[in-house]
Amino acid sequence: MAATRSSLFLFFLALAGCTAEPEPADPRREAVVAGPCEQRRFEGSTFTACRYDARRHEIALAFEDAQGPMRGFDRLGASLGNRRGRLLFAMSAGMYDDQGRPIGLHVENGRERHAINLRNGPGNFHLKPNGVFAVAADGRVSIVRSEDMASAPRPGWATQSGPLLVIDGRLHPRFQANGPSLHIRNGVGVADPRTAWFVISDQPVSFGRFARFFRDSLGCPNALFFDGTVSSLWDPAAGRRDDAYPIGPMIAVFRKAPDRIRRSPVLERAARNRASRPRS
Repeated sequence: MAATRSSLFLFFLALAGCTAEPEPADPRREAVVAGPCEQRRFEGSTFTACRYDARRHEIALAFEDAQGPMRGFDRLGASLGNRRGRLLFAMSAGMYDDQGRPIGLHVENGRERHAINLRNGPGNFHLKPNGVFAVAADGRVSIVRSEDMASAPRPGWATQSGPLLVIDGRLHPRFQANGPSLHIRNGVGVADPRTAWFVISDQPVSFGRFARFFRDSLGCPNALFFDGTVSSLWDPAAGRRDDAYPIGPMIAVFRKAPDRIRRSPVLERAARNRASRPRS
C-alpha cells in the first residue's frame, strides 16, 4: 500500500510539472533572437523599423574606404573589422552625387567630411526645410533644421538630407495627406534624446503616410527623409541585405562593447555598497 501511495504521489507530481506555467522568457534572449528590426503595419502599408537605443548601442557613419566611395553594404562590411560581429543593422543615410559622395553636411567621429549645404535647388534634398540627423559624443540623438546647425553643439556624427518629414509634431507644410508620388522610402525619426527609429517602407508610399508613420506610430515629433527608390537596409539577423542600387552615405548601428555599457545609477550604487562592506 505504501508503494502504491508513493507511485500515486510521483504521478501527480509529474502531472503538476507538465501543467505548470512555463517560466517567463528572458527578454535579453528574445531581443537577440528577434533582432533589432521589426515589421509594423500602418494605414494599410508595411514598414520595417529598426530601433537605436543610446544606452545599449552606438552609431557610425561612412561613405568611403581606402579605395574611395563604397557604394554598398558589401564593402561597408569589409571595412568594419572586429566591429562587424556587433553590427545590428545598417541603412543608406542621405543623398549623394554621381560618385557616391554626400551633398550635405557629413561628420564622421567629429571630423567634417562635407560642409552644410544651405543652397536652393531642385529635388527632395532642397524641399525646405531640410535637416540634419546628429549624434552627440555620448550617443544622444537629435534632428535639427539645417539653418539652425550653426548654433547647435558640434556633433560627433551627422548626415544632412531632406526634406524634414516631421517638425515639432507637424508634417512638412508641402506634403499632401496621401499624394500621388509613391516610392520605397527610408528615413530616421527621433522619439527622445536616446531613441531613434530608422525606417524603410516595404512598399511604395507617399511622403504624407511615411511622415505620419513616424509621428503617429513611432511617437517621433521630429523625423528626416533619407532617400527614395534606392533606399537600402542591411539587417543581418533577418538575413536581409539590399544591394539593388549603388548608394552613398551609410549609417551603421552596433551593439556596444561590454566595457562601454554604462550601468544604471541604481546598479552603480549597489556595486559601490558591496565594495565598501567589511569582509568577515
